[in-house]
Amino acid sequence: MNKKILIVDDNKSVLTALEMLVQTEFDDIYTLSNPNSLISTIQEHNIDVVLLDMNFNTSVNTGNEGIYWLNEIMKYDDTIIVILITAYGDIELAVKAVKEGAFNFILKPWENNKLLSTLHSAIKLRKSNLENNSLKKVSDNLKQEITQTNYQIIGQSSSMLEVLDVVRKVAETDANILITGENGTGKELIAQEIHRLSKRKKEILLSVDVGSISESLFESELFGHKKGAFTDAKYERIGKIEAANNGSLFLDEIANIPLSLQAKLLSVIQKRTITKIGDNKAIPVDIRLICATNKNLENMVTQGSFRADLLYRINTIKIELPPLRERDNDIILLAEFFLDKYSKKYDKPRLKINKKAKRKLLKYNWPGNVRELQHSVEKAVILSDNSTLDDTNFTLNQQPKIKNKSLQDLTLEEMEKIMITNCIDKEKGNMSNVAKKLGITRQTLYNKLKKYGI
Repeated sequence: MNKKILIVDDNKSVLTALEMLVQTEFDDIYTLSNPNSLISTIQEHNIDVVLLDMNFNTSVNTGNEGIYWLNEIMKYDDTIIVILITAYGDIELAVKAVKEGAFNFILKPWENNKLLSTLHSAIKLRKSNLENNSLKKVSDNLKQEITQTNYQIIGQSSSMLEVLDVVRKVAETDANILITGENGTGKELIAQEIHRLSKRKKEILLSVDVGSISESLFESELFGHKKGAFTDAKYERIGKIEAANNGSLFLDEIANIPLSLQAKLLSVIQKRTITKIGDNKAIPVDIRLICATNKNLENMVTQGSFRADLLYRINTIKIELPPLRERDNDIILLAEFFLDKYSKKYDKPRLKINKKAKRKLLKYNWPGNVRELQHSVEKAVILSDNSTLDDTNFTLNQQPKIKNKSLQDLTLEEMEKIMITNCIDKEKGNMSNVAKKLGITRQTLYNKLKKYGI
């Protein structure tokens, strides 16, 4: 850090004395006998510390000039350290100056050692201010990148317009929201839209797939842990709830939270504090909670696998997303949106979907909802050889046909593909249940769907 100081005093002998005194502490020293060019000097030389006299008019000794220029410096850059100097030791003036943002207040004549010690502390504070400012910029950029979404909610059907109307009404509140609907209906997109329209839109929206977290790591993931709290806790960890502080927390697949930890989540929602594993200190958190599930939580409450009091807390407002099969007007609209997206991605411009293909899309039941439609269009674009997509380009989750092959003649991949498609049919497109039945994670399932073009 190249340390720079600006000394402002109308007494030239004071300027000379101070310049000589501080030369061991600063790399660059600038002096002014008139404060009129103070701000321009700060701008030009990127000053770190300002030693500022409080009076520049011999007939006035109220200190108001010093207070005025202190405020001007703070307006320009409040990380600059200002130390006020005056011959008038009025304690009320000193208190006023500190309240206005001054780092310290010294009297003329000054004690050299005391002034040097004050300057040494000022340099440390300036360095800390600059580091904090830099970290804040990095943090703001990260928040923007994490929260930034390149999505669009496509829909003109009456059912989707009703959903979006509710979203607009509740977004500006801090009410807890529960989004329900089948897999692939766009629950996370709705959560993102709620955050985008909320008062917290400049803060982070942190999404957590509860279903993908193993029960053994669940508490650490959500609440964090102290170093040494358990065998593998080599470092202190900030949990997802604390990381979302001041922003929005989206808990997807909330039904999968273990019953043993539901009470702790309920406590966080009620008290707005968290306690890390291995710690007794309660940390305050301010979050907007948005949850989502494809399961019937009321039935789970009846069965004893979900707490009734937690359900009451998370569904102040409930938004139910319609499945794609109930959005006839949106199927072609969405298909053409995805067609445009993937035509650009795979450099196949001017692709169109013909009428026969559109009729096929409209007749299909879409058990995988919008996500299945998206994958179907992407696959059709990739495999297309012509400028028009017809009905043969859309296989739409058809049962794979293996002719003249017994079970023992099938390859592992063929058997796996059959098993996955059978399970999808049996579970009616509920991908969480499919992954659970197959004993794999949802991400692994999606990778296999893409691999086999399902």
